[in-house]
Amino acid sequence: MFDGRQNSEKANAAYGPTRRTMLQRTAMGIGSLALTHLMQDASGLRAATAESFDLKPKPSHFPAQAKSIIMLLQNGGPSQMDLFDPKPALNQYAGEKHPEDVESFQPGSEQDIVKGTSFKFAKYGQAGLDFSSDLVPHLGDAADDVCQIRSMWSDNNNHPQGMRVLNTGKVFLGRPTLGSWVSYALGSENQNLPAYIVLRDPEGYNNGGTTIWTNGWLPAMYGGSEVQSKGAPVLNLKPAMAAPAGVQQTNLELLAALNQERRKLYPQDSRLEARIQHYELAARMQLAAEKTLDLSRETASTRKRYGIDQPETDGYGRRCLMARRLVESGVRFVLVTAPIQHGGMPWDHHGYLDRDIPKISRQVDQPSAALIADLKQRGLLDETIVIWSGEFGRLPTGQRGTGRDHNRFAFTTLVAGGGFKSGCVHGATDAFGYKAVEDLVSCPDLHATLLHQLGLDHDVLSFRHSGRDETLTDSPVSEARVVSEIINGPLRS
Repeated sequence: MFDGRQNSEKANAAYGPTRRTMLQRTAMGIGSLALTHLMQDASGLRAATAESFDLKPKPSHFPAQAKSIIMLLQNGGPSQMDLFDPKPALNQYAGEKHPEDVESFQPGSEQDIVKGTSFKFAKYGQAGLDFSSDLVPHLGDAADDVCQIRSMWSDNNNHPQGMRVLNTGKVFLGRPTLGSWVSYALGSENQNLPAYIVLRDPEGYNNGGTTIWTNGWLPAMYGGSEVQSKGAPVLNLKPAMAAPAGVQQTNLELLAALNQERRKLYPQDSRLEARIQHYELAARMQLAAEKTLDLSRETASTRKRYGIDQPETDGYGRRCLMARRLVESGVRFVLVTAPIQHGGMPWDHHGYLDRDIPKISRQVDQPSAALIADLKQRGLLDETIVIWSGEFGRLPTGQRGTGRDHNRFAFTTLVAGGGFKSGCVHGATDAFGYKAVEDLVSCPDLHATLLHQLGLDHDVLSFRHSGRDETLTDSPVSEARVVSEIINGPLRS
């Protein structure tokens, strides 16, 4: 029997808070959801008035390497040891008991019996990164442009909470997501489109619904705006009945005048200001949105590269191509959710993993790789960060014989572009892929690093909420740090 207990015990201290840390984290977790005005911070990034709540371009704290982020959200918990992190010990000790007690989540995993993998791996690119040649060969072709973070870990192994940790840094409901913080801090380079756009599967919502892109207690204009990849890109953007020439413009002018009068009565109400600006943005979007999102303007070869018009890849391919067009047009943050399967958790393979993981892999592999290659070809990858990640990973043990249960102790995240090192592997897991044991990266660490690449200090970027200057990473409580080992150039502050 292989004994991997020693390496795992060394890493145990990195997971889960101490009692003191837990009390520090939760003491301010429940507060008023009212929107309050911003306090001037040391960087001068914000003025303490409601008028500062807008989407105009804002200065960063220091020179940035990246301008925008595309997040390819893989809801459900992709199996790291079947996709990116090969573990020969899985097949060598398949059917035997795991050397330590494994933290399972759902019934069917209690025996802690090691489950082997049926999928082959190969070395890709000049860097020789490992990718499953059976499941993600196209992402393998992008190996020299990707950084594999194999030592990610999370605070929670339940889907809604795990998604909140990945997107907001904590398990609590009502906190702003990463995209909201980015749009709040930097605004948008395109005043005719929202700064934060969500491209979800038109067939439905992933687990967690709109909480995945909520603005929380940040002003409403910083929440994610849903754009459809099927049918009209933006619902209710045009009048239901055509009006005579000039009528709509007259209506907009009247609405603007009424809004100005209302603004005088409530100068500090950020919700009113957000609502007014949303109306004004909607008017501008009537001219810009359809042109930006019209994929017929793309060449046949580009559409083929993304897998558009192929049954398995069409839907996700369209959203990835739309994401490229949006950042190309100056949108700051684009969230692309995974295709809907298994009740909104397409990577959640508690059973029949060998049958089902190839299906979702085929849907997202080619479009994901095409996005990275397309950005690079157009000279946009240097200034655009692409993230490919789920909320946690899977266990090395079997569940009900055919699947894998949730695993908060280890998962793999791919990051490309935006000043991140390419063709690199950061961190490592134990011999079975159960726990990250080297160079661990928490979700707040990842957030701090992403903000750094956008020219933002995660300790400085804040919002006054319920008497506390809140930040995305909640440092120093979370002990978040910029992971300097995976970025090019020195740290800035």
